[in-house]
Amino acid sequence: MILVTGGSGFIGSNLVSLLAARGQRVLVSDWLGNGDKWRNLAKSDFCELVAPEALGDWLARPGTRLEAVVHLGAISATTETDADLIYDTNVRLSVRLWRWCADHGVPLIYASSAATYGDGSAGFDDDVAALATLRPLNPYGWSKHFFDRFVAHEIAAGRPQPPQWVGLKFFNVYGPNEYHKGSMQSVVAQKYPAVASGQAVTLFRSGHPDYPDGGQMRDFIYVDDCVEVMLWLLDHTGVSGLFNLGTGTARSFADLANALARAVGVAGRIEFIPMPEALQGRYQYFTQARMERLRAAGYSRAFTTLEDGIGDYVQKYLARPDCYR
Repeated sequence: MILVTGGSGFIGSNLVSLLAARGQRVLVSDWLGNGDKWRNLAKSDFCELVAPEALGDWLARPGTRLEAVVHLGAISATTETDADLIYDTNVRLSVRLWRWCADHGVPLIYASSAATYGDGSAGFDDDVAALATLRPLNPYGWSKHFFDRFVAHEIAAGRPQPPQWVGLKFFNVYGPNEYHKGSMQSVVAQKYPAVASGQAVTLFRSGHPDYPDGGQMRDFIYVDDCVEVMLWLLDHTGVSGLFNLGTGTARSFADLANALARAVGVAGRIEFIPMPEALQGRYQYFTQARMERLRAAGYSRAFTTLEDGIGDYVQKYLARPDCYR
């Protein structure tokens, strides 16, 4: 059995779906809440759903056996300001799972984030030696960075560690089952209804002299590619380390808007709006994953282009009455 924390969330539910399709027994730890988040799991054949606060007792049961833990559960909103809540959720649980996996000899794959890179001025090097130079811009990014550094300190000190450990710095992920995330959905999901109804895509104006309006750039990665990497890591238990997970190619928001319009089959129109005050000074204008280390570890599959990923997302999910995987 494989434990997936955050298994009813965006990336987690996509992983659960494909693990179940491979015949893998899956334990999900998450909350479903009062909305439609349950639909992320409605088509998946998993074994059990355990609330995060009950996970410790579940793991302490005699005879508990897990093949691996994939820890994706977190408060992932970059706009969340309760740093105590973020630390408790994103750091303390991660530390407990790290120590449990180390004590029981269970591989651990966990979610870090490109938010750890802050404004990108220190680069996007996923080597642990670069961690000390990074300055995240928000409590979410800081919490992920804190745990990356905790792991690095544990390894450097020679303390017990899981037999396989992998931290994945997810870049800008988009794809099915993200609908419960509200304002934290990808721009693709947020703008699709407007484009499908013939309206213009609204994008933030740039506040940086090096980037024109619509020229802000991100490394957008389709969720299917993220799942393929995690499945590959679960099959290659000799691979450990901290790795970026993007495509290695930055694209502009204007590129994204135009690709979305083409996928829908309409002429692209963009209107620019002021950037919210809450994001000013905390906004990343450029992200691009360095992928050399994951490639050197043996992962050779090509990543989906922005145009192909958006086309697949629209045709298989967003444009259909049932948009869930």
